Amino acid sequence: TPASGSEATSPGTPLTVSVTTGTPGVSMFVAGTGQIVANPTTAAVTAVANGSSGSYVIQGGYMLAGSGTGSSGNGHGYPHPTRASPATVQWLLDNYETAEGVSLPRSTLYCHYLLHCQEQKLEPVNAASFGKLIRSVFMGLRTRRLGTRGNSKYHYYGLRIKASSSLLRLMEDQQHLAMRQQPFSQKQRWIHQQQQQQSSGLSDISTQVQQYQQFLDASRALPEFPDVDLQGRALPEGIELEHLKNFQLLYREHCEAILDVMVNLQFPLVETLWKTFWRFSESQTGDSATLASEKRLPKSCLVLLCKYDPVLRWSRDCDNTLYQGLVEMLIPDVLRPIPSALTQAIRNFAKSLESWLTNAMMNIPEEMVRVKVTSASAFAQTLRRYTSLNHLAQAARAVLQNTAQINQMLSDLNRVDFANVQEQASWVCRCEDRVVQRLEQDFKLTLQQQNSLEQWAAWLDGVVSQVLKPYQSSSAFPKAAKLFLLKWSFYSSMVIRDLTLRSAASFGSFHLIRLLYDEYMYYLIEHRVAQAKGETPIAVMGEFASLGRSLNPLDPDKG
Repeated sequence: TPASGSEATSPGTPLTVSVTTGTPGVSMFVAGTGQIVANPTTAAVTAVANGSSGSYVIQGGYMLAGSGTGSSGNGHGYPHPTRASPATVQWLLDNYETAEGVSLPRSTLYCHYLLHCQEQKLEPVNAASFGKLIRSVFMGLRTRRLGTRGNSKYHYYGLRIKASSSLLRLMEDQQHLAMRQQPFSQKQRWIHQQQQQQSSGLSDISTQVQQYQQFLDASRALPEFPDVDLQGRALPEGIELEHLKNFQLLYREHCEAILDVMVNLQFPLVETLWKTFWRFSESQTGDSATLASEKRLPKSCLVLLCKYDPVLRWSRDCDNTLYQGLVEMLIPDVLRPIPSALTQAIRNFAKSLESWLTNAMMNIPEEMVRVKVTSASAFAQTLRRYTSLNHLAQAARAVLQNTAQINQMLSDLNRVDFANVQEQASWVCRCEDRVVQRLEQDFKLTLQQQNSLEQWAAWLDGVVSQVLKPYQSSSAFPKAAKLFLLKWSFYSSMVIRDLTLRSAASFGSFHLIRLLYDEYMYYLIEHRVAQAKGETPIAVMGEFASLGRSLNPLDPDKG
């Protein structure tokens, strides 16, 4: 406890203050600028915030929120204090965190707070006072009005629920709670809508976008597109340079619109945007969007450009850029937990992609359809693989955090005859004995240390770097990377085979870990190959999707 009447300047960063009031000290979180005045004679610590967020007094183990200025106008008055317990401040820190590009509705946060008060048998403060408390705990928060016209709400921008918080499950359950509270007629209509969505294979989660947006990287902007490289070729007959420029502008606006609806998880609107851009139906000619597009680029010119090679190549490159950005926006971290509803919505969207696109482009030349569908197919495949990888990662976390399972795995692994495994595998893979032995030892050591999933991921990344180091800056890099992936998979299958024949008690755990590590290796190799080629992973996967659709058996990485 400071000396009587002592005064210290508060830094602009969070500060922990120990308050002694005749009872054991209470640690309090104080944020803000101004002064912290300690006076043990009144057993109070006052944090005076000079900003608009008001003043806070920690007194007798409580934080009091005032209006910021008193009758004297000196900023030290507390005419209408409201109480917020240390447990509430700690609850905020335990359940929320700041992050770029995310937001939470103010009403949702206040609702969570009311539930917290109910559980802790505390008297809640009003919404305005709670807003001041939020801003004092999480510095630099901004408020934005988000949502569709007529249905927008104020949000705290830059705040999200922590992945470890139980509030995530609460938010997933809210829709079902709301449904149970509805009148019977509304309940029937809700059930009917759910059945319609299930029959169409779609799950519209855009109505709960705020609770899921925190898992996205909504801060990503669409990179600039290059100009069409004509490569000295003449424009098609009937096409002016103005038509080409308008096509580029319209395509850019179209891609930005797709990004906007995806950020808001309005997946079904992607099909609508495709239909509008590619002039799907004659009945659309009265639409304002279609009329504007037709005025800037008549459909006859659009069709001609869709057969023009430079435009086809440019469209493919733009799509690869767009889809890579969308993947990184939807799944910014393949290992971070994602709510099951969001995962399912992404998978359903991926499942519908190709059919939506081919249907929307039914009146467009085959050359453009082939280019568009190839990129969309690579995008859909990537979304399916990444969501599967994420699902495996969450299942594996439980295994890696279980000491008993880890010990059993170590015991079973030590019984594997690795010399025999190497002997059989070397005939196929021809890997150096010392490399295999080092990987075996490293694997056992990492398992023994009971490392986290993120530490395992770093180890796998290190293995890839080590093995592919001799091929850096070489044209043989892609081929060497894919060959390593085959060898890794073969070796791991041989180890699993040995564990199976020995009826290892931890076989199930090893099988799950093996699936995850194989999938994560694929993910790492895909990104390394893309980096070596100077392309996006979507573009690399698109090359092979294109090969699969054609009769050309040549591997672009051969030779």
